[in-house]
Amino acid sequence: MTPDTGRSSTTEGRRDHTIEWVQRFAPAREREVQSRRRTLELLRGSKTPFDRRHYEPGHITASGLVLSPDGNRVLLVFHRRLQAWLQPGGHVDESDHDVAATAVREVREETGVTVTPDHNPPLVALDVHQIPANRREPEHLHHDLMFRFSATSETLEAAEEVREVVWCPLHRLTDYPLDEPLLNGLERAVFTDSK
Repeated sequence: MTPDTGRSSTTEGRRDHTIEWVQRFAPAREREVQSRRRTLELLRGSKTPFDRRHYEPGHITASGLVLSPDGNRVLLVFHRRLQAWLQPGGHVDESDHDVAATAVREVREETGVTVTPDHNPPLVALDVHQIPANRREPEHLHHDLMFRFSATSETLEAAEEVREVVWCPLHRLTDYPLDEPLLNGLERAVFTDSK
């Protein structure tokens, strides 16, 4: 079943669309199995799963695993708050018609990179992880859906929330301390037949 991208941007339509994506995701590791289960519980049990002020049990976010136009590099950002190399991504805005649109918008806002339009991009990773507290919000969970995209250009422009943006050659991934979900997403996006 393919997510219906013609649905309205209401929370209910966005929720149903997201549930379809998550249900189709085939976890390969125990962390992914647990993340899929917890994300489906959030989507089915909360009236506000996309609201960034929904701290318990967290909220949905979306990110983009973006490959360069030649397919030989991946887009990475060094996130100021989390102090880590990650894929670009963030919170769902009310104006985002679905979570894939959130990922596309976040990629553009954080890095200046635009991606090839894809109304049904592959979901290459699904991860529930802890976000530390700060002055504005308590510790909470992000239920992140990571989609694979191809960039249309290579020009980079870092947003304020990221310290650095790079195109990392795939043969130099060990130069960056990447987390397990990003590495799993890369494995699906590049090294297996998710294309």
